[in-house]
Amino acid sequence: MKILAAEDEEDLREVIKDVLEAGGYSVRTADNGDELLKAVTEESFDVIISDIMMPVKDGITAVKELRASGNDTPVLFLTAKTEVDDRIEGLDAGADDYLTKPFALGELLARVRAMTRRSREHAPRQLTLDNVTLDTEKEELSCHNSISLAAKESRLMELFMSNPEKEFSTSELYEKYWKNDENADEEAVWVYVSFLRNKLRSIGAKLTIEGEKGGGYRLTGGKG
Repeated sequence: MKILAAEDEEDLREVIKDVLEAGGYSVRTADNGDELLKAVTEESFDVIISDIMMPVKDGITAVKELRASGNDTPVLFLTAKTEVDDRIEGLDAGADDYLTKPFALGELLARVRAMTRRSREHAPRQLTLDNVTLDTEKEELSCHNSISLAAKESRLMELFMSNPEKEFSTSELYEKYWKNDENADEEAVWVYVSFLRNKLRSIGAKLTIEGEKGGGYRLTGGKG
């Protein structure tokens, strides 16, 4: 799972990154709200951790813009004890939870685990795009007929269907789904994309996955 951690205090930002990576997460960092918003246009994240008080653009403003764009990634705010009104405003802006500084690193990990668990529980079991439906519970792709998917195929297809026309690099997909697989390298991304392409064709889908081996991939409405 991938986490975006936005915190302007460098030492704390690095501590957060280290503890999350030790917990098995892939982490990207940012030191202001503008960098946070830039990051979410380039990658998808399972959780966003954001300080409220940051330079250039504060966390509340960034999350308001994030939600206005339709992005519903769970957000955990980091706040100082004196920022009571900011915590309220942050939750109203679309944050899912907050953690008051100073905090125990174990509690940070627990909050992140809880948020990712809630996110999975509330994720739609069916996604429909154009003439294709993905059932994430049954791990089944359907159009004119249906076909079963392997677990990793289903997760990869869910990512593509949740982000149509967005390009994902080979390295990004590898980090997200194969990083902890000792027997896999970036070649696995191409193999699974090829599997999904074949299965989309086999059910008569209008959707296709564009991209070349080792490059970026995006789900598109096809060529007619």
